[in-house]
Amino acid sequence: MKDQLQDIADVRAVIQLYIDGASGDFAKLKEAFHPDARMFGHIGDMETYVPIGDFIAMVESSPGMAGADYTCDVRLVDVAGDAGVAVLVEHDFAGCDFVDYFTVARIDGRWWITNKTYAHTGGSLPAH
Repeated sequence: MKDQLQDIADVRAVIQLYIDGASGDFAKLKEAFHPDARMFGHIGDMETYVPIGDFIAMVESSPGMAGADYTCDVRLVDVAGDAGVAVLVEHDFAGCDFVDYFTVARIDGRWWITNKTYAHTGGSLPAH
């Protein structure tokens, strides 16, 4: 049980890297995501079925994109062995609300986010 509690804490730390990265510290996104990770979801007609590097590049090119009112809450972390999931509720990321579903895996002794699938649950992106 002690090992599982440590694994949950380690996964929460990886999700915190995502939160910090989404807030503009793109280097933390690179630390959180496995290089082969992908992202899936859509906001209206805008589909984002992309390698995670595309998301990281977007944050890097607009580090303040999340906005000053961006908040989030880790709703769930569950692990079994070297695999797990995390659910993150995001409010006011660039004017939108999301629920993110992350799969995580322990690879070579460390936890990585290996996939992000998100649901757009409210708000709209700013006009370009």
